Amino acid sequence: MSRSFLLSSFVALTLLATGCESTSRTAPVPRDEMTLATYAGSPQRYAAESHKLEIITPASELQKSWESAVASCGTIRCEVLSSSIAADTSDSLPSGEISLWVAPEDLGKLLAYVEKLGKVARHTTERQDETTAVVDTEAKIKNLTSFRDNLRSMLARPSATVKDLVEIQQQLIDTQSELDSETAQQKILANQIEKIAVEISFSAEGRGENAGAFAQIRTALRESGSILADSAASLITTVVAIIPWIVLIVPAVWLLVRIWRKLRPRRNRGVSSTPTVTSNS
Repeated sequence: MSRSFLLSSFVALTLLATGCESTSRTAPVPRDEMTLATYAGSPQRYAAESHKLEIITPASELQKSWESAVASCGTIRCEVLSSSIAADTSDSLPSGEISLWVAPEDLGKLLAYVEKLGKVARHTTERQDETTAVVDTEAKIKNLTSFRDNLRSMLARPSATVKDLVEIQQQLIDTQSELDSETAQQKILANQIEKIAVEISFSAEGRGENAGAFAQIRTALRESGSILADSAASLITTVVAIIPWIVLIVPAVWLLVRIWRKLRPRRNRGVSSTPTVTSNS
């Protein structure tokens, strides 16, 4: 197998892959394939749905409500992705956050349970159309799979030279790497479409008017300390900047004083040697 024949084969396979991609965007995909190919061939559009909730609870009940929300996820088709909670301190109220995925069929159960844990201050729903991404990803996977299989068949030809085999093998490695990347992207899209992302944040109620007044005092003290620290830092910076000049200024002043002291007696002598003219009346 000559190098020109190998290159022409690559070009033909690339053109074939391009043609398959354009065809796959219009031709329906068999419904018995339980992959995202069913989405690509279907006129139905697919979107990634997400919900964000902010729950207000008493400060003393926040941790209990947060733990209850995390536990409720285990009773339905739900997966906790991350969770965090901040304890009550003298400077801030407690708070908590939960990020999870839930099956669409169990979303209503989750929301109904979480809304009973406190007052719903905010509930935001977002939907992002992912139909184009699904179609493109499925088309790339199909074309790359066909291209990889053709490369494997070329490796099995007995007429291939060692140089041809090395080039085909390198192309096969690159194609498989790209195919793995697209497959991973396909799984991410499947999770986004088949599951619903929910973010829940828990905030504590205020401690009352007295607490608000004390909070303002604490804020003022913190700000005054910050201002004092900034002033001290500026003073230190100024002193450090002046030190090199002091090393030069002090000797210069000392030298000028000595010169002035040496010149002053001469001036005094000059003044005393001047004759005084007196007149007789």
